[in-house]
Amino acid sequence: MRLIVMGQQAFGKSALETILDAGKDEVVAVYCAPDKGERQDPIKEFALENGLTVMQPDNFEDKAVLDEMRTFGADLCVMAYVIIFVPAEARDIPTHGSICFHPSLLPLHRGPSSINWPIIWGATKGGLSYFWPDDGLDEGEILLQKEVAIGPDDTIGSVYFEKVFPLGLEATLEAIDLVRAGNPPKIVQDHSKATYEGWCNKMVAEIDWNRSVGELYNLIRGCNPQPGAWTIYNGEVLQIFDCTKTDHACGRTGRVSAITDDGITITAGRGSIIAKRVRYAGGKKVTAAEFAIEVGLEEGTKLAT
Repeated sequence: MRLIVMGQQAFGKSALETILDAGKDEVVAVYCAPDKGERQDPIKEFALENGLTVMQPDNFEDKAVLDEMRTFGADLCVMAYVIIFVPAEARDIPTHGSICFHPSLLPLHRGPSSINWPIIWGATKGGLSYFWPDDGLDEGEILLQKEVAIGPDDTIGSVYFEKVFPLGLEATLEAIDLVRAGNPPKIVQDHSKATYEGWCNKMVAEIDWNRSVGELYNLIRGCNPQPGAWTIYNGEVLQIFDCTKTDHACGRTGRVSAITDDGITITAGRGSIIAKRVRYAGGKKVTAAEFAIEVGLEEGTKLAT
């Protein structure tokens, strides 16, 4: 088939590379977001290196953009990590329409931070979907889905890069094959079971040490590496990345109860967090023990909520 591949960042680039390596289809154009600054998006850079046509419209409702899209005579548009709105008039230009990747088991976790939130909520499974996008937010009919396990110590980094990312590339080829074979699945989502969460941002990632240790452990995992769960020490942001937890609590919540080579123990509700890797005041990530030595951290120090 003749494909338009639309995407951005690492997954978009890898999806394009996977399609080209498979050698079954002709990529007639690559669409990605307009440049921001001097650095090119990885998918744009890879596409140009491989002699592909790259388009970067900032408005898919523009008649000239739509007319140009029609000239490619595409059979299918594969939307591999797309965060801009693409209206129906553009999605429907290819003969078989458009399919879109989303890193959750829709209708759960619609929205932009769909890997963070299952970890934050303590879920034990996640996954990905390829669906037929409509004008709703991740509401279109399902083409295929794949599940991944979320372990008790997984982070967003491990779930995405070790599980969802490689499985998503396999699913990209499978989704295209389903469309090529004819009569592909179009399963209506059960909207009564839908959940939607917004961006997992700095406000979400703030640590309240009065919350239970289980809740905080999940929050830190679900924000590692981005956006990074944080607290305040000496008026500056202290982000906590790698950590463990214990049911043992000593002292008042938010206070440092122990400093060892293994990390910094901070009392939370019904237990403690042992921070192992941190970033302070926008600096480099270091071990918690190194941070403690650098700033002269003492047991009993109160971290802000």
